[in-house]
Amino acid sequence: MRRARLTYPGAFHHVMNRGIRGEYIFPGDGDKQTFLDILSEKAKLLGVHLIGYCVMNNHYHILLENSSGRMSALLKVVNGSYGIYYRSKHGGKGYVFQNRYKSTLIQDDEYLRLAILYLLKNPVRAGLVVNCIEYPWSSAGEYLGKARQSITDVSFVHGLWGGKKIMIKEIMGAKPEKLPIKKSDFGDLLGEYEFLTKALERRDKRINEKSLERRRKDDSYFEPVEKVYWELEKEFGIKFERLDYGTLAGKQLRGELLVRLKEWSGLTYREIAQMPEFRDIKLHSLAKLYKDARKRIAAKKC
Repeated sequence: MRRARLTYPGAFHHVMNRGIRGEYIFPGDGDKQTFLDILSEKAKLLGVHLIGYCVMNNHYHILLENSSGRMSALLKVVNGSYGIYYRSKHGGKGYVFQNRYKSTLIQDDEYLRLAILYLLKNPVRAGLVVNCIEYPWSSAGEYLGKARQSITDVSFVHGLWGGKKIMIKEIMGAKPEKLPIKKSDFGDLLGEYEFLTKALERRDKRINEKSLERRRKDDSYFEPVEKVYWELEKEFGIKFERLDYGTLAGKQLRGELLVRLKEWSGLTYREIAQMPEFRDIKLHSLAKLYKDARKRIAAKKC
């Protein structure tokens, strides 16, 4: 059984994930931009504060503040939504990301600055650019005011250094070094072990403030898209790629899939419309299909 992540509202984290088997899941500029668009949209929806990012060809890094306590939900829905896009554009089947995202808890501003420098230096370590400012798919351009749009809290980042000029000077002079990550029974930590005591107190206080029912909903707020498919196929003993949607049984199972994708994975109708099972259905018709399927499922439970 996997351990719950150590987090709490207001905690800072460095999160990352990579493509299955190290595959290039962000091969083109359009793919990287699509991922950032999804990240920006879902972060606003779930109230998660974005601090920085770097999207490489086969993995991503994100720095965030778990301001709403919805970090886990954010990463699930971002990975799921991008996975749908990627399979729709590039083909293939199965998982797009290698595993559950990796998360490192960050102690304070000092360590957050280290994490930002580390993130920005990723393209330099990979030999893609000489200076991190030259790489277009990190938040460096936002910090320097060279990006067309900003999805991170630039003023907050500048404030960590006491101003934009001081930050730029350190970015230009910093060498690409590894982060001093510490291992613990509660996950990776960028900070001192003594901080774990305070972090656990904050987490436990948050848990105690919730009802059991609310906690259950939060823990399963969004499920990975692949898991929804797998569980439904296992439950009914079917394969969606072999279903005939001209039959009543096929239509009903597709309706069941629609409900779970919307409610369990948090997908929008537009995202669902991109999936193979729904491409023959007009976008405006999905809402009616969802309502009908929802009524049918509710009637079965009575």
